[in-house]
Amino acid sequence: MKREIKFRAYSSHNHKMYPVSNIEWDIDGHIWVTADDGKNGIELIDEEANLMQYTGLLDKNGREIYEGDVLDIGLRNQDGKPVIAPVSYETYAAGYVLDNGGNGIWQRLTKDCEVIGNIFEDKQLLERKQ
Repeated sequence: MKREIKFRAYSSHNHKMYPVSNIEWDIDGHIWVTADDGKNGIELIDEEANLMQYTGLLDKNGREIYEGDVLDIGLRNQDGKPVIAPVSYETYAAGYVLDNGGNGIWQRLTKDCEVIGNIFEDKQLLERKQ
């Protein structure tokens, strides 16, 4: 399966999400990310640039799913609340999966999922989960 390789980056400096146009590493191992701010572009360096890779998948509304997104997985827990989980890449699963409630169960992404936020801008979603 071929998929588009693209990234977005959350800037921990100005607390915004940007599409990424270029990623480079210098000889000292520093990462330099060029992001599109809608004007001239901005440079994000090292820890300031929190990279998230596109999974190649869309949620039930046609929205792109990135690593680090928080999804409503289309199920309810015993209290009737939606089950939400962050997207991560797991090599043993050879793909992107959801951490289903911290109980060690991983679930592959399905078409019933809906992006409701991400781990940087919507931390309260994961706090509410606990």
